Amino acid sequence: MAQIKAFGALRFLKKAGEMQELVCPPYDIISEEERLGYLARNPHNIIRLELPREGNDPYATAGNTLQNWLGDQILGCDESPGIYIYEEEFEALGVRQTIKGIVCLVKLEEFEKGIILPHEETLSKAKTDRFNLMCATGCNFSSIYSLYFDERGDIYPQIENLSSGEPDQRFRLGDGIEHRIWYVYDPAAAAALVSAFEDRKLYIADGHHRYETALNYRNHLREKGEDKTGAAGFVMMTLMHMEHPGLVVLPTHRIVRGIENFDFAGILEGCKAYFDISVQDVSGIASRLETAAKEGKKTMALYYGKKCHVLELRDKNIMTELLPDASPATQQLDVSVLHTLVLERLFGINKENMANQKNLIYTMDISEAVAAVDSGEANCAFLINPTSVREIAAVAGAGEKMPQKSTYFYPKLITGHVMNKLL
Repeated sequence: MAQIKAFGALRFLKKAGEMQELVCPPYDIISEEERLGYLARNPHNIIRLELPREGNDPYATAGNTLQNWLGDQILGCDESPGIYIYEEEFEALGVRQTIKGIVCLVKLEEFEKGIILPHEETLSKAKTDRFNLMCATGCNFSSIYSLYFDERGDIYPQIENLSSGEPDQRFRLGDGIEHRIWYVYDPAAAAALVSAFEDRKLYIADGHHRYETALNYRNHLREKGEDKTGAAGFVMMTLMHMEHPGLVVLPTHRIVRGIENFDFAGILEGCKAYFDISVQDVSGIASRLETAAKEGKKTMALYYGKKCHVLELRDKNIMTELLPDASPATQQLDVSVLHTLVLERLFGINKENMANQKNLIYTMDISEAVAAVDSGEANCAFLINPTSVREIAAVAGAGEKMPQKSTYFYPKLITGHVMNKLL
């Protein structure tokens, strides 16, 4: 099963500046304006390495910058291997809460082995970008976010015990999220955690592109005979407890745009073949959808004309008929219902279109979806419930993948507090 180990993390040294000025959110949610803002605040911000844009060859520039920072003692590797406990305190759904896990190395395994399990499809363009960066720098700058089950309760208590004192790092960013990190260099404590994970599977929550890239990079180095130490056979991960009360998955609403000769009446008529339809104001739609989910109903809302047209699936068996080769877990996902019955059949938005975001864009914010439709920038929007953690595990366990943008784990992991230097 999953093989984890301690490592000597690459970290910012005091000379670099304050930690809150050196870290950043995941690269794929940062705009160019935000990227420049991080660098204006501190030129050593990790975004310079994680999302390079400078020079004729930004990847080579990132590699040179990394070497310069190592030489100038901006960055340095811990001499002793450690496991790093990471906690985020945040507000979500009106509640202040925390989520805590460990940052460690995990042995790379092909998905078909059933040890590391994905749940979403990936895009080739993103994997090419991450592969080029790894080849130029030989580093994991950001951590893959994965989940584990702790049925016996023998992992999380260890983590809590090891982080009972004051953290080694504590900082709060502009979004109000507080980050805390404990450095655990005790070999016995690390060995106990390694042992506890030996019979566990890991479920990738966020970072599918980076995991597949790490596999490609490992294979690339092996073919060239350049992985002398075997370091490329491991990747940096943050492991969180699957059933932790602070694990939050937000809904990812679909905004439909660019449909020529958009016929709302025709779309609504087409929906009547599968759904019972009612109308309500958008102000109470989140509560309505949440209640429906608790009742086991497959319900979503089509927003158009300043109203929510609530779609309640009449017969769940239709999904078995339309997706006969898929597991029940995949068949009954809200996003499967939406994509199969509505977006593909009625709108003609196929999987390639979805992957390229030609007619679909995504948001976690209902007000943003509503504003896009009201302003005329979008044709309509579909508001949906979040995919539950249990659904994610069931789909991954069946060896299947959800459509892209099926999940949004909140908050995202910060980048730059610990890194993994492979070469």
